[in-house]
Amino acid sequence: MKNISNNISEVFMPFKALLLYAKQVDKENTQQEKEVYVESYDIGRNGSPVNAHPLSLKESIVLAEVLQSGQEMQNGFLKCRGVLPNNLLYVNSDKTGYAVWHTPPMERGLFFVKGLGIPSGKMNIPAMVWKAGRDNLQVFAIRGSRKPQIKTTLYHAPYFNIYPGGAVCMGNVHIKIDRNTYLEDFIAQWERYFFESYFSHTLNGGSQVKGNIVQLWKGQAGTGQKFPEACLVKNGLTIEKVIR
Repeated sequence: MKNISNNISEVFMPFKALLLYAKQVDKENTQQEKEVYVESYDIGRNGSPVNAHPLSLKESIVLAEVLQSGQEMQNGFLKCRGVLPNNLLYVNSDKTGYAVWHTPPMERGLFFVKGLGIPSGKMNIPAMVWKAGRDNLQVFAIRGSRKPQIKTTLYHAPYFNIYPGGAVCMGNVHIKIDRNTYLEDFIAQWERYFFESYFSHTLNGGSQVKGNIVQLWKGQAGTGQKFPEACLVKNGLTIEKVIR
């Protein structure tokens, strides 16, 4: 058997135990409220409960904060206001949950820093796949306009400010998505964050296209022409690999 103790970075030790007592109620009186008494125990050095005492106010406050923290960890932004959006591909509802969705080819306003020499404005972009949590975003490109399937091949998103794995550098954009944000708003908010920020630079081999990415977008600016999908570069991923 492999010893994994060295891989464990955090150790949690018991320090308190709670024992709940319920007063016996009259079985014939179903309306009678059940009285509950909570007794607190400290945990001794040998792991045995010691110093039994009624739950104190201070201990009650700590317990309430723990329970409140657990409630806040729920991903409210993964809940839909209505029916599931048609462009939704996958939702992971764990405490570090995320959503995966797609957008078809479209015309969208893009912003570039002056140093790139690319005029900002409306341009045609390829279909995209998005994966986002509360504070991180990955984007990918796909060919065609159909809704992607589990085996659909993904391509590097042909934009600046993107790492090779698809993670987006949001720079100084202030990401503010609270846990009560509905899924529909969560998706729309991330798309605004991405498209309303300024594209400025390439990152560690990200932003891959066939040819020169600056010339690519210069050629798109103000032309209204369809995005040239032939310039997209495969990244070795599929939808299946992204959602797992």
